[in-house]
Amino acid sequence: MRVVLAGGGSAGHIEPALALADALREADGSIQVTCLGTQRGLETRLVPLRGYELELIPAVPLPRSVTPQLLTVPGRLAGAVHTAGTILERVGADVLVGFGGYVATPAYLAAKRHKVPIVVHEANPLPGIANRLGAHLTTHVFTGHPETKLRNGTYLGIPIRRQIAELDRFALGDKARAHFGLRPDLPVLLVTGGSQGAMSLNRALAGAVSAITGAGVQVLHVTGPKHLNEIKAPPGPVPYVAVPYVDRMDLAYAAADFALCRGGAMTCAELTAVGLPAAYVPLPHGNGEQRLNALPIVQRGGGLLVEDAELTADWIKASLLPVLTNIDQVAGMSEAAAAMGRKDADRWLAKAVIDAVAAEAASRRGETGPEAEAGRPATPRPATTPRPAPRPASGQPPAPAGQWASPAPQPPAPASAEPGSLFTPRTSRHQTGAGRSRPSPGEQGQARGQDARDPFGQFGAGQAPTARPPRAQPSAPTPQPPRVQPPQAQSTHAQPPQPQPFQGRLPQGRPGTAPTPPSPGGPGRHRQARS
Repeated sequence: MRVVLAGGGSAGHIEPALALADALREADGSIQVTCLGTQRGLETRLVPLRGYELELIPAVPLPRSVTPQLLTVPGRLAGAVHTAGTILERVGADVLVGFGGYVATPAYLAAKRHKVPIVVHEANPLPGIANRLGAHLTTHVFTGHPETKLRNGTYLGIPIRRQIAELDRFALGDKARAHFGLRPDLPVLLVTGGSQGAMSLNRALAGAVSAITGAGVQVLHVTGPKHLNEIKAPPGPVPYVAVPYVDRMDLAYAAADFALCRGGAMTCAELTAVGLPAAYVPLPHGNGEQRLNALPIVQRGGGLLVEDAELTADWIKASLLPVLTNIDQVAGMSEAAAAMGRKDADRWLAKAVIDAVAAEAASRRGETGPEAEAGRPATPRPATTPRPAPRPASGQPPAPAGQWASPAPQPPAPASAEPGSLFTPRTSRHQTGAGRSRPSPGEQGQARGQDARDPFGQFGAGQAPTARPPRAQPSAPTPQPPRVQPPQAQSTHAQPPQPQPFQGRLPQGRPGTAPTPPSPGGPGRHRQARS
């Protein structure tokens, strides 16, 4: 199976796509994954690092106001759609999975034009233009937020890396603290504003770090590459550790008891998956989606919420510090955060993608005739009426009672184009491939009649069911010979590969149900040390 993932621009679009790619490979190592991106996005660095193929298409941002640049959008979009379609055909895509962003819109339109099945995943509570378009082109639509309003949407959660989803903070805590140079017996506050840091978080922490360490709380501060030396470590035995960037966020989460951070969709998904409570500071820009990301967690007791303009050193001292020093409150908030987590969203989405490909393949196999494969309604065939047995020739016994003789030979069916397949590129999906011989009229007739005789797929491709055994004579029943399966017909054209079943570890329950929270203990691991 060949899967194309369309998600680029920001980490919020790329990381879920890469988590899905990992889950697909876990389910079936033969699945081929190709990522679509643009030259201006983070995917040019992140996708190759994870070992996946990256194909680039032109970025087509939509101007937010009426400007002369708006007149160039249709032409640039048409070029991007053509490029995306060329990639889909060259890869032989069986399905396109879109996560939003600049790359998703042309990818959705190209997939629709080339009759490639579409799966949409929207991580944010407020869907973007690309995914709103994609939701009108497919019924396979999934959301990462319970309140997202999107056509055909089903709440699934946000796919995250297995490294984070399977993290045991309690078991890894001491090792993680040693990795960052922290003490194992004191609580830790993790402060992070993302890969580039956050000026407002750094500024507020600078005025409160002495009070935090003075209260016996350690600080692990991810400053961002440009802000490493802006805060001087306060004197005393309680560590303040500043790092410009963290490659192993699983270790940072394992070392921490509480977080001070932004409210991005991936941040909220990862913190709830590992059961780490946080004080969320949403970005003051955009459409307010970061506040909507964090609000359900806060409402269920898994965190605090403070607006960016209200985040000051005084707020940290008056509102956050009392929580950090209350071990029981932190433990309760950790359990509430974990109850909101979705650890298997990547596997649920991988299963949905595999099922969508299998359903599309079954639908194509169920349609008969080349017209149906080409998108035209198949011409109905009249039902076959059994013929009476012909008069036997002299010297031959009559046919047994109740048994029909073999039907008279039918005139050969007119030659037709070879039916296509979901698993072949569109260029060869509706025409006979070069170098392959056209099946004989008898084989075409057999293929067209196979579904009617074998509705439940009991026989293999090109294999006809055995003939009906003769009815026994009332006077002298005769023993019947054992049923012998006729040899499989040899097809003159290549058979398309069939979709493989989901072989990875299947998630339990159903999408949208709350997972069982992990046993408490992570946030309170220093309880015995301090008592």
